[in-house]
Amino acid sequence: MAEARVRPRREPVFADRFGIFAECLLTGVWIAVASLGVVTYPAAFAAGARHLRRRTAHRGGGWREFTADFRSALRGGWAVGVAGWGAALLAWADVQAVRAGLPGGPLAGAVGLFALIGTAVAGLRAAAVWAPGERWRVLLAGAGRRTVRDPAGSFLLVGGAVLTCCSALLIAPLAVPVSGAVAAAAVAVEERYRRR
Repeated sequence: MAEARVRPRREPVFADRFGIFAECLLTGVWIAVASLGVVTYPAAFAAGARHLRRRTAHRGGGWREFTADFRSALRGGWAVGVAGWGAALLAWADVQAVRAGLPGGPLAGAVGLFALIGTAVAGLRAAAVWAPGERWRVLLAGAGRRTVRDPAGSFLLVGGAVLTCCSALLIAPLAVPVSGAVAAAAVAVEERYRRR
């Protein structure tokens, strides 16, 4: 008597995609909690992106794995966080130069704004491919090249960041879960670039 083949049970497509969306929102909450240290946001995004990569590959993962990844990413990620705040401070100084009406202020303001946006996109792209043992300097250098070589993907990440800012302006608590969607967008953009 032949044994009947047992097929693995598959989730309906809608349930699988909704589950990923829900995981993104939960990851956003984890990222927000891990970012409370002010300079810990690169490590938080890196851990969140790695968690989402595991979930989309159906390899499990949870709060413990996220926490372990966060601790590992924090080793060099805190310096990236400090540098990010330094870049934001320089952009603020450029805006003040524009407001003060200094000669060349509008040009300096535009350059500063574009540099800040490019830096943020490169940081998101670096966090999206982070893995334990990776050096942030190497990740950021590669992410900077991909930011320039893949303008469509970079524009998608800018759109995600703008969406997060708009969410925060309209309903401040909504910015917390939406940050997980930005991490998922960074993972998707990097996967898209890798497959090209």
